[in-house]
Amino acid sequence: MKLDNKIVVISGANGGLGNSVTKAFLEAGAHVIGVSRSIKGADFPHPRFSAVQSELSSAAEARELIAPLEQIDALVHLVGGFTGGKSIAETGEETFEKMFNMNFKAALYLVQAVLPKMREAGGGHILAIGSRAALEPQPAIGAYAASKAALLALIRTVALENKDKLISANILLPATMDTPGNRSAMPAADFTKWVQPGEVAKMLIHLASSRPGQISGAAIPIYGGEL
Repeated sequence: MKLDNKIVVISGANGGLGNSVTKAFLEAGAHVIGVSRSIKGADFPHPRFSAVQSELSSAAEARELIAPLEQIDALVHLVGGFTGGKSIAETGEETFEKMFNMNFKAALYLVQAVLPKMREAGGGHILAIGSRAALEPQPAIGAYAASKAALLALIRTVALENKDKLISANILLPATMDTPGNRSAMPAADFTKWVQPGEVAKMLIHLASSRPGQISGAAIPIYGGEL
């Protein structure tokens, strides 16, 4: 699974999952453009890594990020976040807006920005990180689950709308991932059952290495020991 000479845009490249994914893509030979609001070149000292600071808070910002790129072989969208703890009846508008901005709109803006270039090139890969909650919502995480379900619908629709140009769009649906942030938030949990970021990275590389158009529209569960 080599990605030599492939240009890969990774959003959330220096996050809890992003660190593992970015390193894996570099090791696979890709040229990585890492995107985050706080990223810098020194985060990944590698000749094939470029850092771009962006919050992806608007369609215009996403277009500005993508416009200078002549080639985009894969978009790997890792940006996301979690807020929960209240029932739907108790969840305020601000929480819903935050979840949809982080877990849906940022992906929408980037996908809209890369699709014209991929369609013109005649192929590409769009990969996103969703959540098990998109398929299996639980009490007190309604805003999060709804935003991840919207992301799932977006990716599968993109797959259908762009199969004529050999553009693959797939989404991974992990259970709780073993990241520093999750360990800090849930210190009493059994970390051994959590999904390892390295396994998620391997699956993303496998999908990005496949022939465009062959694996598309897939929603792939990765549940670790929480099956």
